[in-house]
Amino acid sequence: MVMRPYTLKQMQTFVEVARQRSVSKAAERLFVTQPAVSMQIRQLEDAFGLPLIEPLGRNIQLTHAGEAFLGHAIAALGQFKDLEALMAEHVGMKKGRIDLAVVSTAKYFVPMLLVRFRKLHPGIDIQLRIDNRENILGMMARYEADLVVMGRAPGNLDCEATPFATNPLSIVAAPDHALVRRKTLPFSALGEHGFVVREQGSGTRAAMERLFADQKTPLNVVMEMPSNETIKQAVMAGMGLSFLSRRTMRHELAHGYIALVDIEGTPLVGNWYITHLSQKKLSPAALAFKEFLVEQGGALMDSWS
Repeated sequence: MVMRPYTLKQMQTFVEVARQRSVSKAAERLFVTQPAVSMQIRQLEDAFGLPLIEPLGRNIQLTHAGEAFLGHAIAALGQFKDLEALMAEHVGMKKGRIDLAVVSTAKYFVPMLLVRFRKLHPGIDIQLRIDNRENILGMMARYEADLVVMGRAPGNLDCEATPFATNPLSIVAAPDHALVRRKTLPFSALGEHGFVVREQGSGTRAAMERLFADQKTPLNVVMEMPSNETIKQAVMAGMGLSFLSRRTMRHELAHGYIALVDIEGTPLVGNWYITHLSQKKLSPAALAFKEFLVEQGGALMDSWS
């Protein structure tokens, strides 16, 4: 089989189409026209002599060959980023781009940190992605994220995780809830109350399940919700108690919309970590961001909350 030449741009276009499952959405993300995206994909398919995508309603799906191609393409693009990082080091430049992925609970403080960092390094461009812990770990493993902010170092990946700030997690309730007025309650008192919780795959949910198991207290889930925002609304409405990072509730606690419940053994104080694959070569830009978080992140976050 004689391979026809294909380009890095065609691979990047294919990966974006595969991520979005849509040519039109990929075109929006890449700031090009739909015909330009279609042409890049067609040239890539011509180079290999087989279809990589097929229509599915208004969107697309990957063929079996496309699925196989995607995994290798993402890994190859990750290697190219490492190559760029190596070359950037030779130039010693403080420019560049960082692909940063953060767990959804971190979205309450990461934007403020990015504003500070951009003032120090205006030449560095940061692409931010927000998702739950499980999906973020996938991005890191596939080399889609240079750096990841999360609340617990992953046990199953060879990673370097450096703590940069505390993460106090507390039991919270509506201000008029019966438990709010009581002091130093035993943890077992929570067994008879309903909880509104994050979805499976969330780091906050995992921490909560570990805490209840350690305290040998049953966790009574009344509703599962995919975001901290909806959980806070549900707690305020009196739907149940919850377990949330105090970093996400600065505003609500200050204004008395949500109250902390005084339970023995809480708050559970964890850390926020800046994490990357051990074998990943960090660019000068990514290294500068990591150093900024470790040196200044915790103090800045404490001054905001």
